[in-house]
Amino acid sequence: MLAVLADIGSTFTKMTVVDLEREEVAATAQAPTTIADINLGLQEATSRIEEHIPLPADRIAYRMACSSAAGGLRMVTVGLIPDLTGEAAKRAALGAGAKVVGVFAHHLTRKDMAAIAALKPDILLLTGGTDGGNERAILHNAAAIAQSGVRVPVVVAGNRAVADQVGDILHSAGLEVWVTENVMPEVGELNVGPAQAAIREVFLKRIIVAKGLDKAQETFGVVMPTPSAVLRAAELLSVGVAGEPGLGDLVVVDVGGATTDVHSIGDGRPTKPGVVWKGLPEPFAKRTVEGDLGIRYNAPTILEVAGRERLCRALGYDEPDWDAVVHKLCAQVDYIPEDERAAQRDVALARTAVEIAVDRHVGTLTGVYTPFGEMLIQRGKDLTGARCLVGTGGIFAHSGGARKVLEGALFDPQHPASLRPMNPEMRVDRKYIMAAVGLLGEKEPAIALRVLKKELPPL
Repeated sequence: MLAVLADIGSTFTKMTVVDLEREEVAATAQAPTTIADINLGLQEATSRIEEHIPLPADRIAYRMACSSAAGGLRMVTVGLIPDLTGEAAKRAALGAGAKVVGVFAHHLTRKDMAAIAALKPDILLLTGGTDGGNERAILHNAAAIAQSGVRVPVVVAGNRAVADQVGDILHSAGLEVWVTENVMPEVGELNVGPAQAAIREVFLKRIIVAKGLDKAQETFGVVMPTPSAVLRAAELLSVGVAGEPGLGDLVVVDVGGATTDVHSIGDGRPTKPGVVWKGLPEPFAKRTVEGDLGIRYNAPTILEVAGRERLCRALGYDEPDWDAVVHKLCAQVDYIPEDERAAQRDVALARTAVEIAVDRHVGTLTGVYTPFGEMLIQRGKDLTGARCLVGTGGIFAHSGGARKVLEGALFDPQHPASLRPMNPEMRVDRKYIMAAVGLLGEKEPAIALRVLKKELPPL
């Protein structure tokens, strides 16, 4: 029996067929995504698959798809205090596969609401106040949203004392509302799972229709955003399932045309003696999205953030025309390098994006002086002991520079405060299957894990 699994991206639709009896990938193919009618791209990808393997109906166990097409799942989060409920809301959104396009805190103003409207979110995540704590802010913000004219689904995950009242305010304005548990029931305590489940429910019931992805439901069940599928695959590969061990703590870097995503699985607690961990607790399965680091749509931003000198260092020689290069890539997002020099520039851009994205994802050590001497403070995850580093995305599937790109994620002795992986085993998703196998993990987790181990061999 076969599982037919599709990842509908903004540029390409990737399809993977897994032979469930053999527990291996039987075929892969991709075709341009056709936003006007998703089914056309799916049909083309299916036709390309059938050039390698027949797909008789009686051999197909199921068809499933994930999607980041039409800009992905755009979310705005609203909290009370930026470093507390605002950050908790952001983590809930990212872990659910959303792309956070705006984070707002305190009392929303008319200017804030105009900014939210301009961001064109698909979902609004409204939080604020611990259980039994501040009530005024989330009530004020609910009223501001209700009166604003912004018409998107709202997930309420704030102070339980007024959550139902907040839901009533929004519902009375004609908004679709999901009320769930508080993302921060007590100061310093995160509870993001219920909010993530609600976000996924909104995606399934509402967003796939709004983005035209309901057309894909004619042949495929679109069951989650693509980033959620990749995170699911990362968790399986790290933790394992009953009777099938995983690989331990790991980091996944996903380099795309518009963003560079980093996933880490592990508690991230301090590994050095005497280090004090400060700030919010880190999620065991953490995802960050760097929306300014993509090697096509955002290639000019990589140049702007990193600088020409850093890109030349990654390239290994001087490139006088970086401005022209990145603007060409931004204008031709489906561009495939036509010669070795162009391929080397792609690798340099990807490596630099990975360096910056992983640096933003991992924790940091800071020395502070106390009456008892110097103390080291850790904020964020310590990933120095991660056992595995995985690369996924087109750059890993279609270039020979996988090791060079992945090395951008490693610990740098010249910057010891950045808690990057020190000596991980490197693996590469050469067939671009992590999202597909993450989908498979929803139905066949043990098979999905064994496929991942087989298809992501160590470098």
